[in-house]
Amino acid sequence: AFFRDRLREQKDSSQHTCDTYAFALKLLFEYASSRFRVTPSSLTIEQLDAPLVLDFLSHIENQRGNCPSTRNARLAAIKSFMRFLGYRVPACLEQVHSVLGIPTKRTDQKLVGFMGMTEVEALLNAPSTETWAGLRDRAMIHLCFAAGLRVTELVSLPLSAVTLHAEPAVHIMGKGRRERCLPLWKQVAQDLRAWVKRRGDVLASELFVNARRGPMSRAGSQAQEPLGHFLGDHGRTVVAHRRTWQTTLLDRLREPVHQIFRSLRQVPLKVAGKSRMVVQDAQCDRALPLAAVRENLE
Repeated sequence: AFFRDRLREQKDSSQHTCDTYAFALKLLFEYASSRFRVTPSSLTIEQLDAPLVLDFLSHIENQRGNCPSTRNARLAAIKSFMRFLGYRVPACLEQVHSVLGIPTKRTDQKLVGFMGMTEVEALLNAPSTETWAGLRDRAMIHLCFAAGLRVTELVSLPLSAVTLHAEPAVHIMGKGRRERCLPLWKQVAQDLRAWVKRRGDVLASELFVNARRGPMSRAGSQAQEPLGHFLGDHGRTVVAHRRTWQTTLLDRLREPVHQIFRSLRQVPLKVAGKSRMVVQDAQCDRALPLAAVRENLE
């Protein structure tokens, strides 16, 4: 009832959210059954109290090696399940409130790295445009760099979401079912036109297809070089791609900060705040020599 009624019907949660919550509860029930030495089906609601949840969170951090962010994600799933129990079993409200009172753990926000234009140009020039796969890889790298796409967004992007005529643009359904429409640079549009012309008529609706002319997978895209180096190696994520784009724009604009801040007015406040910090950091990195930066840090 929790997954069918609460998550899918009432909250309209995605399948990814349901799978994540199911895995978190599976871990909790396995831990509780091993602790009480009973089967998971024999557990009672009274046994799922706050001390057990706290011990479980310590277990996944110390024994399973989960980071604080994963620990907070598991706790969010447990709290959602306990809120559901509060409505279905009012007698356990005190127990539910004790679990809901467990705080999330603070996490460290790591410094986001980015690539310079020399690195990006080297990656763009690595695939051979004389071959079918090389033309596809160059278009994928260029689009991912210019639009800041996640790997899943890139490999699942349908051909119908790309406009390559008067005003080239790409329409993306991103994480959390957020839609965004991004204009494309002239060079990106040229690479995409070359790929679409070479792609041919295939049954798959995705823009990028594999050697068998079928949909690409995340693992398959990261297993290829140099595409996998850009998409998966060295911890380069969508944030790093966007920071690369921002620093590139910063170098090309005459009044960079004002132009980029103006472009951030249509961005949600949380994302815009991070982008503003990126722009300010990039401007400081470009304006100050390395020695001066080190003196300021010391």
